[in-house]
Amino acid sequence: MVDMRKCLANLVVGGHQEGAKNLKKLTKYIFKKNIKYLSVYAFSTENFKRPKEEVDYLMNLFISMFTHDFTFLLKENVKVVFSGRKKDLPLKVIKAMHEMEEKSKNNTSATFNVCLNYGAQDEMVDAVYKISQKVLKQELKLSEITKEVVEDNLYQKLPPLDLVIRTSGEQRLSNFMLWQSSYAEFYFPKCHFPEFDEKEFDKALEAYASRDRRFGNVSK
Repeated sequence: MVDMRKCLANLVVGGHQEGAKNLKKLTKYIFKKNIKYLSVYAFSTENFKRPKEEVDYLMNLFISMFTHDFTFLLKENVKVVFSGRKKDLPLKVIKAMHEMEEKSKNNTSATFNVCLNYGAQDEMVDAVYKISQKVLKQELKLSEITKEVVEDNLYQKLPPLDLVIRTSGEQRLSNFMLWQSSYAEFYFPKCHFPEFDEKEFDKALEAYASRDRRFGNVSK
């Protein structure tokens, strides 16, 4: 008798493995194209609702990625940062994240932002909390709260997103960098991420180049 649950679990694990391989290959390609900032949605806060076996597998995969597979970023002078809450993450994952951040903190050619245990709404809540603490400590006045102050209290100080790519044909943000994507262009290829290769990325760039980015201004 075939255990369908085990078969589905194997398919999911295989998908994650292929996704990690593709991310490594694609990341190298993207930074070679002189793109200075890249953010990836590795694991959302909601992903903890997935089966324990899958979550455990992903945590071990992250450790392997941060300690082995993505060390090439250090040689490429890429700074690695992480966005998200460390709460609920295994200590071994946090240790691997910290070590990669420390080793790359002085790198200057580009920035690779890994969103791990991340939710955009949580990021905004955490920013509001940090700002309110500064107000309570009289380090900041209510009248001094601006967009720039909010941005300074997000998980990372990064430029606004220019292009958001969501694979698999899904046309939603799924709680990803809501503040930073307020004027971003969106691209929704139908292929799943393991099949989103260099050619597909170039198609996304071509589509982006054809857009008329107005930022609220009247169309030319």
